[in-house]
Amino acid sequence: MSYIGMNCKSGRTITDMDHINQSIKDILTTPVGSRIERRNYGSLLFLLLDHPNTEATRLKVISATIMALSQWEPRIKIDAVDIFNDKEKLTVHIVGSRTDKPNESFSSEIEVATWQH
Repeated sequence: MSYIGMNCKSGRTITDMDHINQSIKDILTTPVGSRIERRNYGSLLFLLLDHPNTEATRLKVISATIMALSQWEPRIKIDAVDIFNDKEKLTVHIVGSRTDKPNESFSSEIEVATWQH
């Protein structure tokens, strides 16, 4: 099944995979509790941004990513999540498959946060 989505910034049409990537970014960058009438929507990543850069925090970020996407993006099945955290930004790398196109895999890199200096 192929469909056309809308780019949230330009209003132009985008492909289904671009729409999924847009949705993933929206889910991960929306703090849980911030949407009126949809308080459960989003992820817990913002609660973890100021935590120390340790292996425990890394695992919490990966877990928060998987939990949020499993709940809010039914078009994907996640196989792996990795994070890249440097002085400039936090990037989440997601590998998985599409549930609407079972033989199609995908890989997405989503910038979740940019640090201000």
